[in-house]
Amino acid sequence: MKTYLYLLCFAVLPFALGGCSDRVDSNVVKKTMSEPKKETEAPVKIESEKKPEKAPAPAPASATEVATLGAGCFWCIEAVLEQIKGISDVTSGYMGGAVPNPTYEQICTGLTGHAEVVQVTFDPAVIDFAGVLEHFWKLHDPTTLNRQGNDVGTQYRSAIFFHSQKQKEIAEAAIKKKDEAGVFRSPIVTEVSALEKFYEAEKYHQDYYRNNKAVPYCQFVITPKLEKLGLEK
Repeated sequence: MKTYLYLLCFAVLPFALGGCSDRVDSNVVKKTMSEPKKETEAPVKIESEKKPEKAPAPAPASATEVATLGAGCFWCIEAVLEQIKGISDVTSGYMGGAVPNPTYEQICTGLTGHAEVVQVTFDPAVIDFAGVLEHFWKLHDPTTLNRQGNDVGTQYRSAIFFHSQKQKEIAEAAIKKKDEAGVFRSPIVTEVSALEKFYEAEKYHQDYYRNNKAVPYCQFVITPKLEKLGLEK
């Protein structure tokens, strides 16, 4: 019986030891602790092929340009130029003086230094700056200093306020050409100056002729001018 029990113990012992998951061979642990940890190789980074960056598209050129002109009373200039093909907008205002935000009453004294002007927005694909000036020369007398007919004072001077060096060159070349050709009886006295602060005139000055055709000034000054130039009255 004892012999049978001994044999049974020896048969079961290996299975009992093998089933203890919390046991670890100390020799195996020591060996693992002493061995240096192998460094794993860093993964190779594969960069995708970069496409060449496109240069930014140039900004589209402005479809319109602006000219600023003085030719006597701005009611007259506006009434003419707003009928010219290629001109999309004409705004009456003041430029060239020393007083900020001048009123019409101040301008009329001739003491502020401003000229009555119009800012003209035009499409250079239809009419260029030189073309705008051709109408400018026709709608007033550029040979009378600080005067247009009965309108007398520095506020009524003939003036071109250029927006660029190109406009300056075109204006000066036009004056020289007309003087040399003797287009006018006297030399042109039109002021050619760099653009200054533009002050938009009071609301009632905008589209003045169109809204006030019965006013004597419009009947006796502007309407005959439009008739002479072959424009709509």
